[in-house]
Amino acid sequence: MVLMTTKTLVGWEEWFSLPELGLPAIKAKIDSGAKTSSIHATQIKVSEEDGRQYVSFNVCPLQKTVKHKLRCKALLVDRRYVSDSGGHKEKRYVIKTPIVVNGKSYDIEITLADRKTMAFRMLLGRKAMRAAHIIVDPAKSCCLGKHKNSEIKTLYENIELLGK
Repeated sequence: MVLMTTKTLVGWEEWFSLPELGLPAIKAKIDSGAKTSSIHATQIKVSEEDGRQYVSFNVCPLQKTVKHKLRCKALLVDRRYVSDSGGHKEKRYVIKTPIVVNGKSYDIEITLADRKTMAFRMLLGRKAMRAAHIIVDPAKSCCLGKHKNSEIKTLYENIELLGK
């Protein structure tokens, strides 16, 4: 017997939320060539609480601006070598956090990386695509909905931002 799972169709770029990180909206590039997802993170600090390691870091979730900067914290699940798009290996911190896709929550791993030179603050890799039952149509964009600048402003206006 074959068990059918409903897949969510996404385009090459999509808006998601990462609620445990306090990010109500972040646009990600969908990259089936990347194994693990990554997010732009700066000022990364590791700490220990109750015998467990946590990592705190700054995130500027919106493209082309550093206006909305948040301090995030997550359980550190690993440190591993990751090859970037140029083939260079780099040791990165890995966290696990829920991502909301089409109204449903899925736990995914995300590496913390310096993505300041990249067009997108987040990259969604194939492990997350598999976990969230995503298929991609590279000819489409924002299949799950678009956000106007005014909507994004409203989403972030009630969040405690750094540097205010």
